[in-house]
Amino acid sequence: MDTRFSCTGCGKCCSDHHVPLTLSEARHWAEDGGQLIVLLEAFLENGPGLHSLNLSHAQQEHARRRSLPVLCGSAPAYVSITFAAYNVGPCRNLNADNRCGIYAERPLVCRIYPMEINPHIPLRPDMKDCPTEAWATGSALIAGGHLVDAPLAALIEQSRQADRDDIAAKAQVCAQLGIHTAALKGDGFTTYLPPPAAFLAALREVDTMPMLTNNLLTRWDLHVPDEDLARRLAETGAMIAAILADDAMFISLRRVA
Repeated sequence: MDTRFSCTGCGKCCSDHHVPLTLSEARHWAEDGGQLIVLLEAFLENGPGLHSLNLSHAQQEHARRRSLPVLCGSAPAYVSITFAAYNVGPCRNLNADNRCGIYAERPLVCRIYPMEINPHIPLRPDMKDCPTEAWATGSALIAGGHLVDAPLAALIEQSRQADRDDIAAKAQVCAQLGIHTAALKGDGFTTYLPPPAAFLAALREVDTMPMLTNNLLTRWDLHVPDEDLARRLAETGAMIAAILADDAMFISLRRVA
């Protein structure tokens, strides 16, 4: 079945959503006084995390490509870092008429919406905030199971490539901010809200530094609220954070029965 889409201008996608940003976009967002949220997840090369999610080989490779190889204690691991625009309520750039105030310079993810960035997540209209009528008219997004908009496909690939290109610099920014704890992939995210001024100062410092040549010198730890899982992870040599720093929070992805 083909999927069509025509934006109704309801503004729902611009409210209460943390918008993933490229490193360049994160810089501009902070320079404009916007608050960023840092979301972190990690998985061990051998152990609970990636393999326990029953991901396909392609999904595992995608996760590795957008992550940085690090050490978690003595255990080889991968950490994924997302810098996102922090939006509680309407986006700071959403005008009273639900129009974007920075439309010509809006982030890549906003340009790509409603498509997904992750190649292994299908577009599901029922999982979007858009009203039903948004899917009733407009140009075809997907026909015969394939994305038909070539410029949109190029933007999606640009976003995926930025994920891969930015990860080492993001890790160095985190190091400057004293951030070194991630949640276990599939379990949740650790999140931080660095002050915009501190974030920009960290970026400026990283601008003067050589890029990481040996990521395994960067040591991370895991925040795992489940005590039994934490014990099993510790047996692999992974470093487990007993508590989170005062400026961090944990967002659980586990379903509550």
